[in-house]
Amino acid sequence: MSSHPRPTVRRRRLGGKLRQLREAAGITADQAAERIGGDKSKISRQENGRQGVSKLELEALFVLYGVEDEKLMTALSTLAREGRRKSWWAQYGDMLAEPFQEKMSIEADAVRVFLFQPLLVPGLFQTREYAEESMRGAAKSASDEQISSHVDVRMTRQDILREKGPQVVCVLDEAVLRRTVGGPRTMASQLQKLIELNNPPQLTIQVIPFGQGWHAGLDGAFSIFRYPDPMDLDVVSLDYLDGLLYLEEDGPVERYKLAFDQLRASAQSSQQSMELIARVMRDLNKT
Repeated sequence: MSSHPRPTVRRRRLGGKLRQLREAAGITADQAAERIGGDKSKISRQENGRQGVSKLELEALFVLYGVEDEKLMTALSTLAREGRRKSWWAQYGDMLAEPFQEKMSIEADAVRVFLFQPLLVPGLFQTREYAEESMRGAAKSASDEQISSHVDVRMTRQDILREKGPQVVCVLDEAVLRRTVGGPRTMASQLQKLIELNNPPQLTIQVIPFGQGWHAGLDGAFSIFRYPDPMDLDVVSLDYLDGLLYLEEDGPVERYKLAFDQLRASAQSSQQSMELIARVMRDLNKT
């Protein structure tokens, strides 16, 4: 395992901007390293977001790069300070895989989140019972204690949906509603939670009905995260069996944005979707 942490969103944004400023000023990595009393590899780690930048280092680099824009300096200083701050999930560091910690960082900083799920209710919306059943099925060798700890993390993660949380748009395939995870009672409670959470435009849930046939999400689940600052890059997150893949290049990100727009066009309206969820829930309550 690397001795340097995976880049957080804040560190990645700060590092990318510092690299732009250094290159625009015609300063080499060696020259920058000399100014802050480090070596070239330290500058590389900082610009890749794998190492934080202290207040004194940042001020020295501003002088070296000729940065005089007060608004920009304040924004970058804030990123540097927040990049050094421990996140709530740090207490679970020994338990959570690094890719998942990075996803929570990406998620926590976003102002808009777009989710597509063809198979399961997204973790942000799961009830505790649904989360326990889905985790038990995915990690059959895990102990009850391990599953309980991971569910605790998932429940805490849902706090971002409360005050000052991101705007969330979620598109589900109807298969998510029909897959009875944990039995009829657990699934009915989960569907009830989806109805309670739905609150457009802050949190919008839409369903693609089976009758729609082919749609743009049949290749699998994905998430898109958008940020408030012009220097931020949108991020696409793709789940696969052994971890997570992130895309930030303009081409792939734009293709996923287009796919999400197509998914929303294929889905029922939020109101119609709630009516469908309610019908499925009533059928479950009869069993």
